[in-house]
Amino acid sequence: MSNVFEDLEKDIGNSMSSRIFKDKMPLDHRFLPDKLVHREEQIRQIAKYWVDVLNNVTPSNVTLYGKTGTGKTAASKFAREQLLEIANKKNVFVRVEYIRCTDYTTEYQVLAQLCNKLGRDVPNRGWTKGEVVNTFRDIFKTNAFGRKLHLIVILDEIDILLDKDGDGILYTLTRTDNVSVLSISNFLDFKNLIKSRVNSSLNDKEIVFPPYGADQLSDILSERAELSFVEGVLDDDVIPLCSAMAAKEEGDARYALDLLKNAGELAFDEDAEKVTGEHVRKAKDTIEHNKVIEIISTLPLQQQRVLEAILILTKQNEEISSGKLYEQYKEISKKDAVTYRRIFDFINELELLGIISTNTISRGRGKGRTNIIKLQCDETLLETTLYTI
Repeated sequence: MSNVFEDLEKDIGNSMSSRIFKDKMPLDHRFLPDKLVHREEQIRQIAKYWVDVLNNVTPSNVTLYGKTGTGKTAASKFAREQLLEIANKKNVFVRVEYIRCTDYTTEYQVLAQLCNKLGRDVPNRGWTKGEVVNTFRDIFKTNAFGRKLHLIVILDEIDILLDKDGDGILYTLTRTDNVSVLSISNFLDFKNLIKSRVNSSLNDKEIVFPPYGADQLSDILSERAELSFVEGVLDDDVIPLCSAMAAKEEGDARYALDLLKNAGELAFDEDAEKVTGEHVRKAKDTIEHNKVIEIISTLPLQQQRVLEAILILTKQNEEISSGKLYEQYKEISKKDAVTYRRIFDFINELELLGIISTNTISRGRGKGRTNIIKLQCDETLLETTLYTI
């Protein structure tokens, strides 16, 4: 049998659909372009807080806030590349290490990863916390270059780490000489997870990343499209449509890039000569379908049971009040049900995810108010996903 990948490469090379893409990589949200449009001001603010390191002074701690897809990670990585470039010219010993807190969810794991990046072998488990901390701090006492090492640690999605493991990592890093932290969070209230003594030690500078507008998203997509697509292959309405749809999704540039990439892939699969607005609309349906499946599949069991209860009542054409929902939920959960009060937390979380909506209505004088709950995703998709998990 010949190599299947080699065969596919030949097929793609000979196919008319190769007219669609030049290079898909610029459509990946992790791609770092030469210029980060509409985030110049935020990059300049990061640089303002980091510039001290070029004079061998530990820079300020920084926190970036903003919703998903507002350019926080890209801006921090862009600033990192610029800083390392000038530090190399000035012969300043600086390291900027990026840690995604979805991959490293405890203080031990983060410190072990930093030690390994900085040339000290630390196992992923087995040492005491004290041993890891001491090994990490020892790196800053001596180094083979005879120069003072400055380390900036980028902690992306820090709220996940803090929620799981507490604020010990921030205490350790901020109490280590020559170390500063850049934290990235989607949530303005993440500091509720930090004790006052650690917050005082952090003493960070805050930078807010607002959502992109439709025009800004259009600029971003136009720049990436020029790198990714064959000239003239996009219909005129493709980028405006992707931008408008993403602007409605709270200005999410990742969503805009996913729409454009998926639209191109749909055109590719159809052997179409052009990427059209219809491809964008189909891409939107595909992305939302996959997003709902992913969200439902990763929900905790109790929230899945709440969704199942909502689904059952919806199929019965019932008006779903929180009281009625709780009764149905208890029937599903048997002896493993949570309290009625806890159900309200689940309802709020599911509403934030966009799977349900709630509407508070008045029953009239003396009858109080009640929450009416409605599904906001396809019933069949929900049913299929819940019963195949």
